[in-house]
Amino acid sequence: MFDWKNLFSGSKQLVGLDIGSSSLKLAEIQGETGKYVLGRFSQFPLEEGVIAEGVPVEHEKLVASIKALFKESGCSRKNIVTSLSGHSVIIKKVNLPTMEEAEMRDLIRDEAGKYLPFDNMQEVNFDFQIVGPSEFNPNQLDVILVAAKKDIITTYTEIIREAGLQALVMDVDPFALETLYEENYDPEENEVDVLVNIGASITNINVIKNGASLFTRDFTIAGNAVTESVKDRLGLPSMADAEKVKLEGYGDDAATKASSRESLHLYAEPICMEIERSVEYFRSTSGEMNIRNVILSGGCARIPGLAGDLSQRLSIETQIIDPFKKIAYNKKAFTPEAIEQIAPVAAVSIGLALRRLGDK
Repeated sequence: MFDWKNLFSGSKQLVGLDIGSSSLKLAEIQGETGKYVLGRFSQFPLEEGVIAEGVPVEHEKLVASIKALFKESGCSRKNIVTSLSGHSVIIKKVNLPTMEEAEMRDLIRDEAGKYLPFDNMQEVNFDFQIVGPSEFNPNQLDVILVAAKKDIITTYTEIIREAGLQALVMDVDPFALETLYEENYDPEENEVDVLVNIGASITNINVIKNGASLFTRDFTIAGNAVTESVKDRLGLPSMADAEKVKLEGYGDDAATKASSRESLHLYAEPICMEIERSVEYFRSTSGEMNIRNVILSGGCARIPGLAGDLSQRLSIETQIIDPFKKIAYNKKAFTPEAIEQIAPVAAVSIGLALRRLGDK
């Protein structure tokens, strides 16, 4: 939901590029609001260690992987929107006195130490969104702040440029998912939904009410932890073997593999516990007890039984995100079965592809 102002400029139609720690995802959307069509989706694996804690480490390998992704996908567009996640970005909700946006921007910049963990705001790009009047103080506003160090943003933009592309918008993962959610779901006024994105190295939580974020949290227990647990418990030689078991099951025949996949959600126990803690913390601090849905995205969302386990723990209906409730797809390029498989994995990249310059 945030542009890094004065950093980018360009045309309106953008390709969504989700740069994760274990893979790259590309999505291309045609059309306009209410008539969007997914024309292209592709993903490309990343070697372990290319990105660490949300920061590119192996620059040349990342550039080569982005080039390979675009070549394999057949995408010729050069203008993209991408996002930051995890340790590379700070998202924080604060209460500020009622004032004009320009005055608020100056206040945040001048008194950054009160709101953000940065001593020198000259080294930081930040943006904010006014959620609305504070429920507890009519003289204050609820405000969501997003900030990242300029050197991290510069690193990503330089890598993208070396890959022959131009980054026109820099978003953040939780708000890319919020864009996708707003396009596909129709919550009633004052209903609360929880978006949970379980990536390879980071799990993002974003609680939404009336089109605004009430609470966000990231934690580092995610898909890699499940893969590591599978590897250790089954005595597998590598993470790649464990990842294959996550996707296909374990055993010598189809029936045994299918049965083993049914127990995979047990390996995700630490993730479920953290999600449960986060939701209970939100409930206790906000007083919002009527949560309508928990909506899961990311590769681990496809683990059989995970949604059901969370639903039972939280006493909240839990479902896998459906990016195609209102977004069509090119039926010549995708089968219904393929769409079902990619839905949770493609969510962030599709949310990014829905962005247009000037959005807030």
